[in-house]
Amino acid sequence: MNVAKFFRMATNKKVMEGVFAVNKPVGMSSAQVIRDCQSVFKPSNLFAPLLAQDKAARDKESQHQKRRRRGAKRDLQVKIGHGGTLDPLACGVLILGVGKGTKSLQNFLLCKKTYETVVVFGASTDTYDRVGRIIKKGDYDGLSREQVETALETFRGKFKQMPPLYSSLKMEGKPLYEYAREGKPIPREIETRDVEVTELELTEWYEPGTHNHRWPTEEAEQTEKDLVGSVWRVAKKQQDGEEEPAKLTAEQETEETKALADYQSKKREAEERVDELVREEDKPSKKRKIERKQEEQRAKGAEPMMSGALGELPAGKGSNLIPPPPSPDTPFPWEGKGPPAAKIRMTVTSGFYVRSLCHDLGEKLGCGAMMAELCRSQQGQFAVGGDNCLEYSDLLKGEEVWAPKIESMLDIWNGVPPRKARSPSPAPAPAPAPVEEADASTSTEVAAPEVAEENVSIAA
Repeated sequence: MNVAKFFRMATNKKVMEGVFAVNKPVGMSSAQVIRDCQSVFKPSNLFAPLLAQDKAARDKESQHQKRRRRGAKRDLQVKIGHGGTLDPLACGVLILGVGKGTKSLQNFLLCKKTYETVVVFGASTDTYDRVGRIIKKGDYDGLSREQVETALETFRGKFKQMPPLYSSLKMEGKPLYEYAREGKPIPREIETRDVEVTELELTEWYEPGTHNHRWPTEEAEQTEKDLVGSVWRVAKKQQDGEEEPAKLTAEQETEETKALADYQSKKREAEERVDELVREEDKPSKKRKIERKQEEQRAKGAEPMMSGALGELPAGKGSNLIPPPPSPDTPFPWEGKGPPAAKIRMTVTSGFYVRSLCHDLGEKLGCGAMMAELCRSQQGQFAVGGDNCLEYSDLLKGEEVWAPKIESMLDIWNGVPPRKARSPSPAPAPAPAPVEEADASTSTEVAAPEVAEENVSIAA
């Protein structure tokens, strides 16, 4: 990129707001992506006008409004939110709203999404994926691609799906996974939900011994196996129409709503207290680290980094939430060639759990199965590799790399036509090259995140 052009852009007074997407890496939480973006955007030239606008608005606030801002929220940050979380095990499209773009995130609640997942057969886990603990194993000898494709037919269209026990769904103000971890019985039945799969295709088949995917080595305790087994039996009865989920009374609904509100309030207060403590305790050490890094750069004769370029983002509490995939020389947890695996692509409605499909597919085949990989390749008009989805790795390359890309993405969201410069026609006197306004084919269709696994989150 032309350096002069970059610095013209850097001094641009345009306030950059809107919605774009980031290709989230595996192992990172959605909240950590927001924190990393804020760390990069705050010192940047691109978002300086937005921060100046927010500061001016704060300066007009009353003293009462200013006092209401708690510790961490007093620090001026680029306001960013995500249009629904993406599982740490998954990579792919994470929709982000910046500034006024955060107001559009609630519109991302009902759209379809496209996923690609790798299913490994032969065992089921408590989390329905490779990072859980094994609940049971099954016989996979002779399992063929044709058998799997036949079983997949039953998952097309509309059907009832049981959410995973380790999902973020809450019952009486408490996440389901806490009941499982504590070995306590669930206070009432988990209700299945209506979902729809509009497209479903087995795209790749991996014969035994031809892939590096594997089961986890740890097995669940018997109490947890019993709990999970009872949930699965209820799910099967509901899915087969043999049993209707128990309906809550008006009093139970009121109690659950209140319990959930209390739970979320206490959790939010605890997180804010932790954030304030971390912020106050880490400020001196972070400053010293930055100073040491600058001294090292000067000693090496390196050029100082441009604003918004961290070089290497700090490891946050949501940076490495799952174990990395096994290396090729790691021993397999089975004898012989092991089980087959398959890559499946699907387009689904909101509230759909891909890991539940993987688990239920294994139950249908009688051998068990788990999710080994997951990628959300598209959500609404945002797609991995598209012109409105930023690669996370670009954040590490400095503002000169990521800023023009994000500016273009936000322009697409706001319907700003791209500008294409033409070569100037020969003329006796020098004149600036005319600029041609090209028509934009920007879609204004609003996308939406999963309701079941995703909640809109905004960090100011």
